[in-house]
Amino acid sequence: MSLRQPAEDMRALGASSASRVVVAVRTFHKFVAREGLTESDPARHVRPSAIPRRLPKALTYDEVTALIEGAGDLETAEGLRDRALVEFLYGTGTRVSEATGLAVDDVDLDSLTVVVTGKGDKQRILPLGQMAADALGAYLVRGRPALAVRGRGTSRLFLNSLGRPLSRQSAYGILQQAAQRAGITSAVSPHSLRHSFATHLLQNGADVRVVQELLGHASVTTTQIYTLVTVDHLREVYADSHPRAR
Repeated sequence: MSLRQPAEDMRALGASSASRVVVAVRTFHKFVAREGLTESDPARHVRPSAIPRRLPKALTYDEVTALIEGAGDLETAEGLRDRALVEFLYGTGTRVSEATGLAVDDVDLDSLTVVVTGKGDKQRILPLGQMAADALGAYLVRGRPALAVRGRGTSRLFLNSLGRPLSRQSAYGILQQAAQRAGITSAVSPHSLRHSFATHLLQNGADVRVVQELLGHASVTTTQIYTLVTVDHLREVYADSHPRAR
């Protein structure tokens, strides 16, 4: 309670920060009791407060379309890269670190697949949509070579204007600029495209276990948060389909 409602000369912690402190203290007391340094564990019955789950904010499909179309001038190498990056992030649902860490050889445009290395260096093979593949193909033919000659040679797929690997921060900036051009006022980030990818799949009938595999979640519990986002869609389907709903 003192962490959430401290004295006047101290700053109040958020719910998640306060919970982390409680967990750390409980772990410490559990350790010293197990080692026999204390006779009992005074923190055994202390539980961190429940943290309300925040629903991920997904863009509408129209917003995603506007974002992609605003992602750069296709007459420039940077514009081709930006369009390919945004198409790829939305088309695969990958984390921004996974996208910026890709090598050219990880992408197979013939089989429309990409090998992604996620958390814990775990690899997964993802399908590549035709629109994302077309954008990547244009970038690889007309964009990346022009960027690569400015650098010293790298196998990374996405390059910056100096021919070096594109950073996560630069990818975030690309999306911010695309959102500004598209007139999108809501917050846009690489993760919001990942949220949108999962939400749109579920809204269109994809199985949550399949979405789990696509996102690279170790547990389906993590993926199930996206099912909460689709409650409005479920309500509409129910109202249209159930004979006693109207």
